[in-house]
Amino acid sequence: MSLLSIENLSLEIGEATILKDIDLTIASGEVLGLVGESGSGKSMTALTIMQLLPEAARARGRVTFDGIDILAAPEEAMCRLRGDDLGMVFQEPMTALNPVKSIGEQVAEGIRWHTGANRADAEARARAILDRVGLPEAQFPLSRFPHELSGGQRQRVVIAIACALKPKLLIADEPTTALDVVLQAQILDLLRDLVDESRMGLLLISHDLAVVAEMADRVTIMRSGEVMEAGPTADILSAKRHPYTRQLAEASTHVPARANGRAVVQAAPALLEVSGITRDYPGRRRGLFAQDKPFRAVDAVSFSMPAGHAVALVGRSGCGKSTLARMILALDRPTAGEIRLMGETLAGKSEAQLRGARRNMQVVFQDPYGSFDPRHRVERLVAEPLHLLDTQPSAAERRDLVAQALDEVGLAPADMDKFPHEFSGGQRQRISIARAIITRPKLIVADEPVSALDVSIRAQILDLFADLNQRLGLTYLFITHDLTVARAITDEVMVMDEGRIVERGPTREVLKHPATPAARALVEAAPDLEQALAARMRT
Repeated sequence: MSLLSIENLSLEIGEATILKDIDLTIASGEVLGLVGESGSGKSMTALTIMQLLPEAARARGRVTFDGIDILAAPEEAMCRLRGDDLGMVFQEPMTALNPVKSIGEQVAEGIRWHTGANRADAEARARAILDRVGLPEAQFPLSRFPHELSGGQRQRVVIAIACALKPKLLIADEPTTALDVVLQAQILDLLRDLVDESRMGLLLISHDLAVVAEMADRVTIMRSGEVMEAGPTADILSAKRHPYTRQLAEASTHVPARANGRAVVQAAPALLEVSGITRDYPGRRRGLFAQDKPFRAVDAVSFSMPAGHAVALVGRSGCGKSTLARMILALDRPTAGEIRLMGETLAGKSEAQLRGARRNMQVVFQDPYGSFDPRHRVERLVAEPLHLLDTQPSAAERRDLVAQALDEVGLAPADMDKFPHEFSGGQRQRISIARAIITRPKLIVADEPVSALDVSIRAQILDLFADLNQRLGLTYLFITHDLTVARAITDEVMVMDEGRIVERGPTREVLKHPATPAARALVEAAPDLEQALAARMRT
């Protein structure tokens, strides 16, 4: 008997049909990969299982979990199941975490609620699971809050919450999207261990075919709310019988045309110069007169980037990549050092004086939803940087500029009248990219710009970045843990470890022959679709 059985599941929200006659099963101790592009219905399938659908949703068919008819179960019964027998890791960690509660409290509260454990026992169990997902108490005390953690660290907290009670079925919706490749390998090993130890079923929703090939026993391919193909992972991903499966496989190894014959523009003048940048943060206060020593997030970093260059900044989660990016963008002040854009120093300038720099320097954030005001429509969100222009566009010109930017990232002009919550995670990131390119800046700092996108859309966005680089001479600083992205789109790579740049060189050379332990760890942990399939075929 299957642990989870879905038969002829259809889902409608208002007038829109979201799912069409979905069938899938998961047995105890089995990993099922659910793959498809943004909007294919993967996450809505998961939310149906958890019964976390919007009020206007109408589901038909049958969903049976451990003998329980999920679609007929009352909310009281679902509350007992969620977090205990049914666990879920959501794609965006900040939407799953309470910003006013410490990480220890959030992990422990589910343990107390479902098991009746006292506070001390629940905290001990929380401490153990946090350590297991790579957040040891010595570095990450239970008293820390989500805003004090990087995106990858927050995702580890979400995984700890979902796994704390060893559920019978874990639904993992892009569980490693925000994680560096070393930690991703550790988390995938943890999930596999939980499957093996307790015969847990795992529904792994992912757009990373290499991860699915490595983890999943079977795979289901979805598109536009329908199942295109399903079967054993090695068979489906090797044979690629269905055209859509073939399209996803080709997109996962896509290399933009620019990467095939890149010219490194070493002789070009420096657009961005970073000299001896250091950033210290005050230590945590331990009492009225006791305080930890300051924490150094960025330690004496220096580099320069010529105009038209594309540089990848890679490193493990929490190594200081995003902190360095915030200082380059003048969103944070360095403790020491200097940053110059187009020869002008950014430090010490007022917002009015930074107007020109902000026009020439735009950003794509890691978490698109967190960078949007959910009360505003897309037109206003994408048009935000236009106030930096010397001549303000008319209302009609503004709509035309927004429509053009949306078209360039694969969205429709009509999307400008919608709100952020009406889009999938990948679509929201495309909106974020449209906002970044609307002023045609000289420099774009992209903090994990495609980590939330499915492989087909990621290929389109990387092509867009490459095309804009060639046509407009844009300069890119890509902050990423995805070595595939670094290899595909950048001229050079800088490896960051514990606040320092420990290795720098041509992308292909560094990733093929890493010289430092930090670089070697990243390269060795990076998932590879062909290697994963070959390993599955051998077993």
